[in-house]
Amino acid sequence: MEEMTRLFNLDFQLLHDTVLLAIAVFFLFLFMSKMLFNPVRKMLTDRKEKIAGELADAAGDKKAAAALKAEYEAKLKEIDKEAEQILSEARQKAQKNAARIEGEARDEAARIIQRANEEAELSKKRAMDEVKQEMITVASMMAAKVVAAQIDAAVQDTLVEETLREMGESTWQS
Repeated sequence: MEEMTRLFNLDFQLLHDTVLLAIAVFFLFLFMSKMLFNPVRKMLTDRKEKIAGELADAAGDKKAAAALKAEYEAKLKEIDKEAEQILSEARQKAQKNAARIEGEARDEAARIIQRANEEAELSKKRAMDEVKQEMITVASMMAAKVVAAQIDAAVQDTLVEETLREMGESTWQS
């Protein structure tokens, strides 16, 4: 009957070994939890926090880059406006210089024309003075001929006409 007291072939030694094994496994689990699982959990938590921090930094950097891009685009637009303004001012200065140079050229041309007119007027006066001198010379020659010839009025008219023909009609008309 002794065999009956053992249920499923369990004896005290087997139960004792099983309890000791369970206690050993429990302590092994506690030891492993303390020495292995907790550091791994801590490492995973640290890694998760590091990745979250890097993602936050990347998002911040992305925002900063977008802000810098917007700032640079604004600066480029400002520079384009300044360049256009500088070019506009340069065009205006060039137009003013061109107008000034054109005005100076017109003034110079007017002075040249005025000088030419004055020179032409002087030449005309000299020519008139020369004609007057010739007329005086002709008149004195006629007077000498008239006095020397002592001729009548008809002969005197022919002498005047002959003298006029010698001088030319254009001299008298100008």
